[in-house]
Amino acid sequence: MDELQDIWIGRVDSETDQSQSRYHQVVRFQEQGENNVGLIGFASDEGVRRNHGRLGAKEGPNVIRKQLASLPWHFSNGIFDFGNIYCVDQALEDAQIKLGKAVSQVLNNNHKLIVLGGGHETTYGHYLGVREAIGSEKKLGIINIDAHFDMRPYDIEPTSGTMFKQILDDDPNASYFVMGIQQFGNTVSLFEEAKVKNVHYVLEEHLNHTAIEDLTTKLKQFIDRHDAVYLTLCMDVLNVSYAPGVSATNAFGLDPFKVREIIRTVLASDKTTSFDICEVNPAYDIDNRTAKLAAAFVNEAIHMFTTRK
Repeated sequence: MDELQDIWIGRVDSETDQSQSRYHQVVRFQEQGENNVGLIGFASDEGVRRNHGRLGAKEGPNVIRKQLASLPWHFSNGIFDFGNIYCVDQALEDAQIKLGKAVSQVLNNNHKLIVLGGGHETTYGHYLGVREAIGSEKKLGIINIDAHFDMRPYDIEPTSGTMFKQILDDDPNASYFVMGIQQFGNTVSLFEEAKVKNVHYVLEEHLNHTAIEDLTTKLKQFIDRHDAVYLTLCMDVLNVSYAPGVSATNAFGLDPFKVREIIRTVLASDKTTSFDICEVNPAYDIDNRTAKLAAAFVNEAIHMFTTRK
C-alpha cells in the first residue's frame, strides 16, 4: 500500500475540521463496514497494444487518483482504495479474470464500486465480476459512453475493441446500450453486427442535440428492462479539446456536460452496481486536462452513489 499512500497526498486545510477534508484525508486502504465506495485500478493497456492504439493508459489509474486526491470531500460515506491489478507479461486474459474476482468480492461486501482503467479492456474484467456477483440468470444491462462499438472479431485474440462482442456472444442475459457512437469511426460491418446483436445505440451527432429529458427517458427505459446495470465510460468519446490524453482522440466528440448528465442519470438508479472509466492516457495529456476531467467524472459518480436512496 506504500505506492498508494505516496499517491494520495495533497493540500491540507485543517487537520481536525472534517468539513474541510479532501479525498486524500479520508481515503482508507483497509475495508471497514458496508455501503461505502470502493476503488480498484486496472493497470493495463495490453488490449490497446493488441488493437494497435497509443500506449500509456496503464498509467491511468494512478494519475486519476492524483487528481482526485486534493478535491474536497463532501460525503458521509467512506471510500476505500483496494489498489491496482496489473497485467503482467501481456497476459491480459489472466488479468481480466483477477479483476473480475476483485470486483465480485467488493460488490458482495455491499460496496459501490468504481474501476479506474486502463485501456477499455478493463470493462471485460468488470463485467466478469458483476456477472459473478449477481448470478447468471439475472438480466444485465451494460451502458457504454463511447465513440466505438468495440465489437470487433476476436478470432485471433481479445483486444480493447472486442469486449462487447465477447460478452454478447457468451451471455444470453446481457444487453448493450452505447451512447456517442461516431458514424465514421466504425466500419459498416460493425453497424451490421450491432443490428444482429440488437444493440441499442445513439450516434454522437444525435446525442449532442438530444434534450436531456429525452436522453433520460431512453436511459431509464433501458434500465427498467434489467435486474442490474453497470456503466462504462471510454474517455475517447469526448472532444479532443477536452480530452487530448486518450488512446484514440476524437475531433467530433461529446462535451463533458452531456457525459456528466448520463453518469448522473444512470448512477441515480439503485440497479446500477458500478462504474468504470477507461482510456486516460497521461503520455499524451496536456496539463493533466484529461486526468482532471476523469477525476471530476469519478467525483460525480461517488456523489451519485452516496446520495441515492
